[in-house]
Amino acid sequence: MATTADLKNGITLEIETQLWTVVEFQHVKPGKGPAFVRTKLKSVLTGKVIDRTFNSGVKIDIAILEKRDMQYLYKEGDDFVFMDSKTYDQMTISAAVVGDMANYMLENTDAVVAVNEGNPLYIELAASVPLRITYTEPGIQGDRSSGGTKPATVETGIEIQVPLFIKQDEIVMVDTRDGSYQGRAN
Repeated sequence: MATTADLKNGITLEIETQLWTVVEFQHVKPGKGPAFVRTKLKSVLTGKVIDRTFNSGVKIDIAILEKRDMQYLYKEGDDFVFMDSKTYDQMTISAAVVGDMANYMLENTDAVVAVNEGNPLYIELAASVPLRITYTEPGIQGDRSSGGTKPATVETGIEIQVPLFIKQDEIVMVDTRDGSYQGRAN
């Protein structure tokens, strides 16, 4: 338990059995009436952002989020198996928790798994990951100056847009936030 005076950006609160991260907060002391704290909260599970006001000095529940460095090992049915990099314990995480990050994970990919009371909440990957192009049409001679793009399938199975000069079997960097092409991998 804590009070509104303990609020800071990035802290996770438990409100009505849901977890919310404080995006921003502001202590307000109006000329008339009691002080209060205006907050912007983001749902840990859905990403929904809400505004919430707390009276000053109110007790709030702070949730303990543990972020573990883990490595993706393999897929088992619809679930994903991860291994803790420090303890070597394995954890099975459902596809619903992994979400779109499955599109950018190969075996042995490093990830950060946020855990609350033993339950995995979400997965974070690096901002961009190297993936091999498994199929793309060859670029047409003369189209190189137009700066156009073409579809390409990467080894995880998703399709991204790449410049016309990219060939099959090249390794490219893909942004894990929106699936965009970032450049060739070194």
